[in-house]
Amino acid sequence: QVQLVESGGGLVQPGGSLRLSCAASGFTFSRYAMNWYRQAPGKERELVADITGAGGTTNYVDSVKGRFTISRDNAKNTVYLQMNSLKPEDTAVYYCHVFAVAHFRLTPAHYWGQGTQVTVSS
Repeated sequence: QVQLVESGGGLVQPGGSLRLSCAASGFTFSRYAMNWYRQAPGKERELVADITGAGGTTNYVDSVKGRFTISRDNAKNTVYLQMNSLKPEDTAVYYCHVFAVAHFRLTPAHYWGQGTQVTVSS
């Protein structure tokens, strides 16, 4: 089965940095784009960043451009989100996501991590 396990969240002051990690298993990691979503209290879940399977193309929501960097290490089956210059409005639960065909399955499905809390506050 597919597993996505996030780590690295926590409490940080405005202007600070965090690096989130998502360890993936259960599918051929390098074949699939990986995504980071976030959901703040009272708001809809939004796509923050995505990265193609080989890591050659990345995309970001406008509000994080220049501050966040998504990357991946296919040898470790891990995707990262480096978050710099954090703002209170970045406070949210951050989720790792993939739309992928799991090992031994025939069709793709959406898979989500459990989420990791990021709180930006002074």
